[in-house]
Amino acid sequence: MLVLAGCAPASAPAPTTTTAAPTPTAMPTPTPTADPLAGLSLEERVGQLFMVGTDVSAATPATQAAITDRHAGSIFLHGRTQSGTAAVAAVVDQFTGLVGSGATGGIRLWVATDQEGGEVQVLRGPGFDDMPYAIRQADLPDDQLHAQAAVWGGQLAAAGVDMNLAPVADIVTSHDTRFSNPPIGALGRQYGYDEATVAAKAGAFAQGMRDAGVLPVFKHFPGLGHVTANTDTTANVVDTTVTADGPDVSVYRSLTAGGPSAVMVSTAIYQNIDPAAPAVFSPTVVGLVRSTVGFDGVIMTDDLSAAAAAQAWSPGDRAVLALSAGVDLVLASADPTVFAAMYDAVLAKAQSDPAFARRVDEAAARIVAAKAR
Repeated sequence: MLVLAGCAPASAPAPTTTTAAPTPTAMPTPTPTADPLAGLSLEERVGQLFMVGTDVSAATPATQAAITDRHAGSIFLHGRTQSGTAAVAAVVDQFTGLVGSGATGGIRLWVATDQEGGEVQVLRGPGFDDMPYAIRQADLPDDQLHAQAAVWGGQLAAAGVDMNLAPVADIVTSHDTRFSNPPIGALGRQYGYDEATVAAKAGAFAQGMRDAGVLPVFKHFPGLGHVTANTDTTANVVDTTVTADGPDVSVYRSLTAGGPSAVMVSTAIYQNIDPAAPAVFSPTVVGLVRSTVGFDGVIMTDDLSAAAAAQAWSPGDRAVLALSAGVDLVLASADPTVFAAMYDAVLAKAQSDPAFARRVDEAAARIVAAKAR
């Protein structure tokens, strides 16, 4: 019988192959995602959407009432003080102590201030360095600015401040025209005149703040470096330079990629993006923070309590319009007495409009999650 190579004779028994049964692979148990808003009432959720100003030298009664009566979730230290760390911490303690009473649903307060340097430095005195103007900070190499900002951030943290509405990310048109830009260039608040410089220097400052446990806030999206009037004191300030695909917007991409932060939106009008409304009320402008910048953190307003640029709208409308545009946190820093009308308008709309109620939940969840981090 011819046996072909590789074949067993017909009379030979077929070889037996034993295959082990496969070991079942256990499916991983999905980790449930905790609901950051669990246990918070609608009233408490709405409160999380506001940052209310207090006199830095003494706790403002209206701001204390904002927390106890309407659950405001954040405060802003407003004004100027030379009293030093201990005095500021004593004021802060009068607010943070209210959280234990359940006024905020147990969610901690953000305590913020403006500690940029130069003319925009709220906190001075024993325990606080005199910080140079941003344009002079930019003279430092990046690593030295980072290290120095960590020191400044540590001074804030020692006073109970955990959010700094800084650094400025505005790109001023040029050195030669800086004094025609009242809100930024004329005050030396800019880190430079081009995207690369601002990204490097503002980024170094922000990282120093993070190192100290202080959340930096980049401002004023999409840029106040080219306007010829200040939105705090002038209505209908129109920018004719900034574009959706220009450096004033794209600088935020690298800055926010550097780590946790928030973004503040300006109250100017941007002719080349949405000429119909101030940026803070414009879904088109605010939407760029999500779509073009790719940022998923907290977006906040510039002051909507006393700024001239917002006075054409009632306090309630200001808050509702900003939140409807996609902003998460409404700043009422200069005049805390308008907060009650803002809160009441937002709560009433959330109670009557399911789509707006979802927007409230989205914003509150983003804020509460950021505080937890």
